[in-house]
Amino acid sequence: MDFIAAYQQERGYSPSYEEMADGLELASVATVHKHVSALESKQYLRRAANMSRSLEITAKWTREQDTRNGKPLPPAVEVPLMGRIAAGTPVESVSGYETLNFSDFANDSGTYALQVRGESMIEDHICDGDFVLIQKTERVRNGDTVVALVDGIETTLKRYYDEGGDRIRLQPANNTMEPIFVRRQDLEIQGRLLAVLRKYK
Repeated sequence: MDFIAAYQQERGYSPSYEEMADGLELASVATVHKHVSALESKQYLRRAANMSRSLEITAKWTREQDTRNGKPLPPAVEVPLMGRIAAGTPVESVSGYETLNFSDFANDSGTYALQVRGESMIEDHICDGDFVLIQKTERVRNGDTVVALVDGIETTLKRYYDEGGDRIRLQPANNTMEPIFVRRQDLEIQGRLLAVLRKYK
């Protein structure tokens, strides 16, 4: 866990299994698989199926590390998860005993919030005045919604598409607006979208 955390902190993305085997001086990648599976079962790691470098350190591990290091823990921010509700055909209402813990989003030092200005992402249901939670990273995939710094001057929230060669397309989610085309060297990715928050008064 320490190796993965240090690697992510330094590079902004998770190590490959081969890199973990080399860094931990393990003879076999199969051994890495075994350890990762054990850490998943303890809910210290999450990984996406069929995706490389998709390991995520969970808030549970971060909280336990803070406890071991004597750091004061922030109060848990959670609300009851009372079940599911249909936005189409009604479904049976079932009371539940789960909670939705917001530390899963906010208990990572690489997570920050921005308030949206403008309507370039309205077709992705991101509206003027919304707050977005951003994971600080430089490693993104085509189709990700990213915070992009263009020409070292202006930041924008757009969908990212690598068109090959020297060209990146920053695509708005608003059919009245044109995409922004940027040379690779003129673009800095500052994070990817984790969640959208909207408060109704």
